[in-house]
Amino acid sequence: MNRKNICSSFYYYKSKANPVVRLLCFPYAGGSALAYRQWTQSLADEIEVCPIQLPGRENRMAEEPIRALPKLITLLADELEPAINSSIPYAFFGHSMGALISYELAKEINKRSWKMPIQLFLSGKRPPQLSKKERPTYNLPEKEFIDELRKMNGTPEEVLDNKEIMDLFLPIIRADFEIVDTYQFDLSSPLSCPITAFGGLNDPLTQKEDLDSWKELTTSEFNIHLFPGDHFYLFEHEKKLLKAIQEEFFYAFHRPS
Repeated sequence: MNRKNICSSFYYYKSKANPVVRLLCFPYAGGSALAYRQWTQSLADEIEVCPIQLPGRENRMAEEPIRALPKLITLLADELEPAINSSIPYAFFGHSMGALISYELAKEINKRSWKMPIQLFLSGKRPPQLSKKERPTYNLPEKEFIDELRKMNGTPEEVLDNKEIMDLFLPIIRADFEIVDTYQFDLSSPLSCPITAFGGLNDPLTQKEDLDSWKELTTSEFNIHLFPGDHFYLFEHEKKLLKAIQEEFFYAFHRPS
């Protein structure tokens, strides 16, 4: 895939001369491709990091954020088709909402009979077959909604307290929360690709037993890695996470056939 054909969803993307695998990274609710900007410098040269930019943020700010997962999945499948069906193997990494996107996109790829990812790295997210939370949060009054964001500990306090910034970003964050809150799970059939689940040991939103349940959604191998930290452990322990991803890739390429 040369630079003229770079997927329109890629941002902070740096091509590698001879990548062995591409890692397509999907953001958490309210996040952007920025979260994965440094990964290409930290991972091995054989791994080409492809941060995915969703509509409504940074370079795609002029686009309306998408509020329904089926619509987003269709858009992403169409945009990412050149990377998915290239000669280079690929994998997905997604944190929180990004994990849900990764899983549903893999289902869509399977439905289209395209080449499947060699691995799904699903982080900080309960698998979709588990019961939903009691009430949606995307439509809460502003103060209550910001309080929910504060509990997740992923947004700096100075940002939450800045009305101008929040007025700009709240519509995007609400749209992402609506994607998650209105999602309807349909099992259809388990995926054929391996799943690795990641999580924080002190994540109040996702317990270890929750992450264990991802193994129900694949007929292939399943593994789990836990790190110190809460829901956003991946920022504080990025090096440990990336080391685990590299080790998983090494195993994937040396897995007995």
